Amino acid sequence: MTNSKYDTIIRSGMVVTASGVTKADIGIEAEKIAAIEQDIADEAAVEINASGLFVLPGGVDTHCHIEQVSGAGLMNSDTFESATRSAAYGGTTTVVSFAAQHPGYKMRQVVEDYAGLAEKGALIDYAFHMIVADTGDRNLADDIPALIAQGHRSIKIFTTYDKVRQDDEAILNILDVAKREGALVCFHAENDGLIRNMTAKLLAGGKTAPKYHAVSHPREAEIEAIDRMCRFAEFTNARIMIFHVSTREGAEIIRQARARGVQVQSETCPHYLFMTVDILNSENPARFLCSPPQRLAYDQEALWAAISDGTIELVTSDHAPYRLDASGKFAHGVDAPFNRIANGMPGLETRLPLMFNAMVSEGGLGIEAFARITATAPAQAFGLERKGKIAVGFDADIAIWDPERIHTYGPNDLHDNVGYNPFEGMTVKGAPTTVLSRGEIVVQDSLLHAEIGRGKWLKMVALTK
Repeated sequence: MTNSKYDTIIRSGMVVTASGVTKADIGIEAEKIAAIEQDIADEAAVEINASGLFVLPGGVDTHCHIEQVSGAGLMNSDTFESATRSAAYGGTTTVVSFAAQHPGYKMRQVVEDYAGLAEKGALIDYAFHMIVADTGDRNLADDIPALIAQGHRSIKIFTTYDKVRQDDEAILNILDVAKREGALVCFHAENDGLIRNMTAKLLAGGKTAPKYHAVSHPREAEIEAIDRMCRFAEFTNARIMIFHVSTREGAEIIRQARARGVQVQSETCPHYLFMTVDILNSENPARFLCSPPQRLAYDQEALWAAISDGTIELVTSDHAPYRLDASGKFAHGVDAPFNRIANGMPGLETRLPLMFNAMVSEGGLGIEAFARITATAPAQAFGLERKGKIAVGFDADIAIWDPERIHTYGPNDLHDNVGYNPFEGMTVKGAPTTVLSRGEIVVQDSLLHAEIGRGKWLKMVALTK
């Protein structure tokens, strides 16, 4: 080989681009996709045979809790190293996690602290949402606008949970700032009063088992809060994202709001698409506690319909990892009431195989739609301008998929630090065999090749919808 202009060439794969699927070679130079051609004549130091395989954009997971202290003061189980390792094994090459502010903390310092953790540990590229818990002490007046200008253009608001929830006036003030400064505001949208009312009734009646968690978060709590946040977005003309939509009614509210011209986008997660509330009757149901909780089969049907018609544009993991021990789910004891069990479960590594199986191997939505909702749309929504597509000039973040590889999930077969797989027993067809981040092979044939700390922070560019 002499004077090749490419560092790496991926040969003869079924390349999935915005315009469809075509058999082609991909030339990679200086971390970027430099060519997509039928037959690249050059040779390269690294050549990958992708014949018979799909060549897809690396996944972009824009909802991940990594090395984060919860509002209740509990550290989740994944570091940036372990979480991004798991992500890479699952075909994801970009994550957006949270810089979680607690009351009394300056947002500048919070972001700086999380950035330090990611710089030390991340194996793939990353960005942050700013969780706003305290708008005082010049946080909203100074820190947040300055951070938006630096490229942290996503804000996360909770409408429930002690210590982090914002009241309506504060939410409107944040939306005004976001509109002015060019940021997107993301919502965990559940009505706090409904949850408190229902939780108090259940506990007073001695109904404390984990299965009552779902009852304590009634669907009406999501319905009301989603509608209210859409009305707030309409009032302020701000861009918003509704996280983890779980109900039929929630999806319909968003559909109607979009028809009115409201700048609202939305996502859902695999645990709403592949689990129903019945799973809380399983052995050790603490594994499956999340908020909002899993719903009913007709909600799943409605969520898939919303994905199909574009109402729900993203599918993310909401990776919220807590071990099944005293450091995590059972920090308050194995017999703790449902409201004292940490909410969340791992999902970074399973998101893409589950969705590939459902959309491509078994479903009719197809490979282009799979790439769009798991990579392209998340990158576009958060202004990650070099991510989420296989196109010349984009970062060479690529996952090469074997559509015939079959795997049945075991009890603890993931590469995170959580210790269990909530999708144990589920069989998926289709899996990534080689994953590249900025042109560098990070996973190949089940072996990790990435160096700790190689990931880079990504600036979010300003977008208008």
